Amino acid sequence: MRPDPYAPSQLLQAAVEQFASLPGVGKKTALRYALHLLKQPQERVSLFVSSLDRFRKEVRHCRVCSMITDEEVCPICRDPQRNHALICVVESIRDVLSIEATGEYRGVYHVLGGVISPMDGIGPSELTLSELVERVKTGQVQEVIFALSTDMEGETTSFYLYKLLVAYPVTVSTIARGVGFGDDLEYADQLTLSKSIANRQLFTPNL
Repeated sequence: MRPDPYAPSQLLQAAVEQFASLPGVGKKTALRYALHLLKQPQERVSLFVSSLDRFRKEVRHCRVCSMITDEEVCPICRDPQRNHALICVVESIRDVLSIEATGEYRGVYHVLGGVISPMDGIGPSELTLSELVERVKTGQVQEVIFALSTDMEGETTSFYLYKLLVAYPVTVSTIARGVGFGDDLEYADQLTLSKSIANRQLFTPNL
């Protein structure tokens, strides 16, 4: 955005613009964040900035499930107490965090990184569909649970993935439809979410 020549501080304006670029952060909230940082000791601000810088540079995706992790393989995939024969397929990292917050699911995950959406230029090759198939090919997976959106893009992705998995001896199910999915999954209450997984049903392609 073009600098405001009448702004009391161009540096303040620049900081506000950066905060306002975050999802859900308006100009008033961005200004409050910037002024809050201005009141903090330099050491604390430096730690804040360096933490974000390290996060962006060093965080990686798990080579097994594509969840974010600090190491090559995430803690969930490394955990021998998890049921590695049960994979829950989700659209995003936020969905994993929402399901984990219930404390009920003891399987592992596979993060697709989105859903098939031609209008947005997202095709199967942009998602981790083939990586999931490779996991199933090992013969160690008994069930794959779809926890994807119920909109057209989510259903299309589920159907496409089902067609890839149907050739393998694996049960394909979907969580109960009494809960918001996709971007809304993180807002579902934990009881509803845990029940939707426990009451999952066999996937039936409708396309």
